[in-house]
Amino acid sequence: MVPKPDDYPILVVDDELDNLDAFRFNFRKGFQLLCAGGAEEALGLLAQSDVAVIVTDQRMPKMTGLELLRAARGIRPDAIGVIVTAFTDVDVLIDAINLGQVYRYITKPWDSREVRAILGQAIERFHLLRENRRLGDQLRGYAAYLEREANAAYDFGAIVGQSPALRAVLEKVEQVARTDSTVLLRGETGTGKELVARAIHINSAREARPFVRVNCAALAAGVLESELFGHEKGAFTGAVSRRAGRFEVADGGTLFLDEVGDLPVELQVKLLRVLQEGEFERVGSSETRTADVRVVSATHRDLETLIGDGRFRHDLYYRLNVFPIVLPPLRERPDDIAALAEHFMERHAGKTRARARGFEPAAIEKLRGYAWPGNVRELENVVERAAIVARGDTIGPAEVDLGPQRLSSAAYEAPAAARPASRAEAAEAAPGSLHERLRDEEQREITRAVEGARGNIAAAARSLGINRSTLYYRLKKHGLLHLLPNKAEAEDAPA
Repeated sequence: MVPKPDDYPILVVDDELDNLDAFRFNFRKGFQLLCAGGAEEALGLLAQSDVAVIVTDQRMPKMTGLELLRAARGIRPDAIGVIVTAFTDVDVLIDAINLGQVYRYITKPWDSREVRAILGQAIERFHLLRENRRLGDQLRGYAAYLEREANAAYDFGAIVGQSPALRAVLEKVEQVARTDSTVLLRGETGTGKELVARAIHINSAREARPFVRVNCAALAAGVLESELFGHEKGAFTGAVSRRAGRFEVADGGTLFLDEVGDLPVELQVKLLRVLQEGEFERVGSSETRTADVRVVSATHRDLETLIGDGRFRHDLYYRLNVFPIVLPPLRERPDDIAALAEHFMERHAGKTRARARGFEPAAIEKLRGYAWPGNVRELENVVERAAIVARGDTIGPAEVDLGPQRLSSAAYEAPAAARPASRAEAAEAAPGSLHERLRDEEQREITRAVEGARGNIAAAARSLGINRSTLYYRLKKHGLLHLLPNKAEAEDAPA
């Protein structure tokens, strides 16, 4: 984008007031002018304003124009220097130009059309230098991000399947990909939300620009703020250098905010500002930066409940939920299980060094009959494990180890984040008194948490947001101690 002449301020320095007035008269229309009557005043203005061009008289008391430009480099290293002179020291100025200390020089008396052209060229040069630096920072940040991503495991490799539920999701991806609208992906853990986010990016006009991922649940609030918005050197202990944030790295591309439901409340306000205005500040800086980023977010959490509890801002929810896509759990895609299993078999063949190259029909039926609380990610682990233990050319049902999971496809109930009906609608349709419905809902939530954690009480308590002793009490109250795999633990439950 070509800058307009008044996009950036120009500092004019001259110890003669008449010369400053002449500059104001000729160039105040069309240019942003700051005027200083000497070097000391000029340096003060440079400390306060992001000046693009410095136009200075060469012969001034206390400090020459060249000396001023050298001092200005320590404050505004990108500023473009232009010298105005009426004396015969042109050779000195040409040497300065050759050394890169001065962009151009203007001799007195000057022609306003020539000066106007020089100022326009200087502003364009400043803009190009800034843009090159910004792109360089973005490229370095993205290279570092890609290096970190290359060392991390990637979950599914590709979207596999032809089931009606999956085709409905891909149809929505096709509809929204060609836009710049914000997308919210909802569904259980392990359903492939990142794959869908990548598919949206790849099929958009931003495909050639970065796709950057941030897991909002994996980082503490302070670290996450630095990851998202970047930080300046010395902003906090350990900030040994300036670092661009993920919004800067993703400029022009797509930023994927995974587990956005876990975003701390204090950061939700800053994220809302970026979504509304495209502006933010690095940690430790007051300089406002902009970024053109398409945000795709994902969560397995019930955002509506979080809003009711005050843990998620309703205005941010509306900004993120412009185009929601609900990803179906694997138990609703039984027709895709065989294709997914074959895909994971091929993918891990080199790592497992397995002889098996396929599945017996009975093994596929065993996979299809399972509820898959961990969804596609759990299927991948089961297939890899089966490939390791298999001794023949095919994997049979005996090699398919599904673990101690008790859920069946028919008995499993999807969590609220993936259900089309709200909790209020479900409660309204349920028979019995309000007390009975609340009791039944609590039983279902506890059962789902314990079975989803495969009997790990500590993990189940964390998922419910309560402590372990409270969960024991609730299990005993509802007669659910039989869900515990360890009988001794059940007997130790508090009375």
